[in-house]
Amino acid sequence: MNTTTKATLIGATAIVMWGTLALLTQLTEGRVPPFQLMAITFSIAFLLMLGRWRIQGHWGTRYLKQPASAWAISLLGIFGNHFCYFMAMTMAPAVEVSLIAYLWPLAMVLLSALLPDQHLKAPQLVGALLAVFGCWLLVGKGSDGFNSEYLSGYLFAFGCVILWSSYSVANRLVAAVPTDAVGWFCAVTAVLSLFCHWLWEDTQWPATTWQWIGVVALGLGPLGVAFFTWDYGVKFGHLATLGILSYAAPLISVTLLVLANKAEASWSLLWACIAIVGGSALAGLSMRRQAKRAQAQTA
Repeated sequence: MNTTTKATLIGATAIVMWGTLALLTQLTEGRVPPFQLMAITFSIAFLLMLGRWRIQGHWGTRYLKQPASAWAISLLGIFGNHFCYFMAMTMAPAVEVSLIAYLWPLAMVLLSALLPDQHLKAPQLVGALLAVFGCWLLVGKGSDGFNSEYLSGYLFAFGCVILWSSYSVANRLVAAVPTDAVGWFCAVTAVLSLFCHWLWEDTQWPATTWQWIGVVALGLGPLGVAFFTWDYGVKFGHLATLGILSYAAPLISVTLLVLANKAEASWSLLWACIAIVGGSALAGLSMRRQAKRAQAQTA
């Protein structure tokens, strides 16, 4: 297995973890306000990395000094994306916000073609569009259509698309920055989230054991380790493939909700599954052919 394929698979674990986001969020029962939840979960993410540093015998201060570009890319991507998402959710219906926000993998696929070491082939573009269709089948139920009165919310949702796709692609430009530095990016994100919480929210702590389990699990998985594996994946993996595979997150999310009896199976779920898996498979086959071609040229 070559380095690119290995990094792509590591990055894909973040997508699996993001697929658990809806189920774990349901465990919290909406008890904790969004920015407070961010402050808690990103603090847990930092503590995870701090534990790794302590096992290695240091406090991680060596990773604090990073180029200004790396700090800007990471904070705009990690904190900025979540800030725009929560603002969008307060200004527009959740379904429409989700429909816009889930354009980020397609934007990532298109942006990846701008990098010199990435090549976007027709099968990957077709696979991405097929996955978009499947995703919209999943999250579009209950949509009343886009309405101009929610324009501010839609703009914040587009902000999510731009910030997260740009972060995922621009990270390739700072590949020399070690993934350990993400621990500090998470720490600063936690502080910024706490500031937003103080400005706009009333503090509400989890009231039950299951709510606490949901909060801690979010910090350990989709809002924790996922950012570390995604960082490695987008720095060294195949960006277009990761972008297309990202559409598996809403599919995993809905499937888990169905298995947990928190959502009903439907024909739209089946067709979405076919579209997303088909699009991902098309992109995966294209990547495999590219890898074989590259091996043949170096042999």
